[in-house]
Amino acid sequence: METESIWRADVQQRVFRELLEAFSRPGDIREIGDCADGAVAQRAVLATLMDGEMTLADPYGRIAPADWPLLQAKPCASEHARYVAADGNRAPDFVPALGSLESPEFGATLLIEVGNLGQGDTSLELTGPGINGQRQLCLAGLHPDWLTRRADWVGSFPLGVDLLLTDARHIVALPRTTRISVSGGGR
Repeated sequence: METESIWRADVQQRVFRELLEAFSRPGDIREIGDCADGAVAQRAVLATLMDGEMTLADPYGRIAPADWPLLQAKPCASEHARYVAADGNRAPDFVPALGSLESPEFGATLLIEVGNLGQGDTSLELTGPGINGQRQLCLAGLHPDWLTRRADWVGSFPLGVDLLLTDARHIVALPRTTRISVSGGGR
């Protein structure tokens, strides 16, 4: 039986490099579909980041039961997990871990799958560290409550969450330091 490519170290290293690029250039759409060999981006990212020390919440049942043993992550409530796999079409119905003043790095990373990155009726204007001036990001399939709630969650910086948006083949990072304003469309 051949192992699916997202579970191989060489593929995970390529996905990890794209994640580093994405977080250093917020709002920049990074292609990972080619190296993920047909797996959706959110699943490839989870395969790359999870290990036996990570806590992972799956409030919307996005993770296949067969993937949990391969991920090795500890299932956890959304309020306490370091990572949360989420569906962008659904409004958030939880408050993620925001870290503390002593340890802001314990704020969660939310992996939110959307319909499309780069095209769509929602247009975001992004500013902040890693962005030269301003960057525009268009997307589809993100419930507007995610942006409202994110504003609340990052309002007490350095506490907050980092967002990693995914579609089938792409990723976009929106760290808690990125300022976001909606410049068009609804959903």
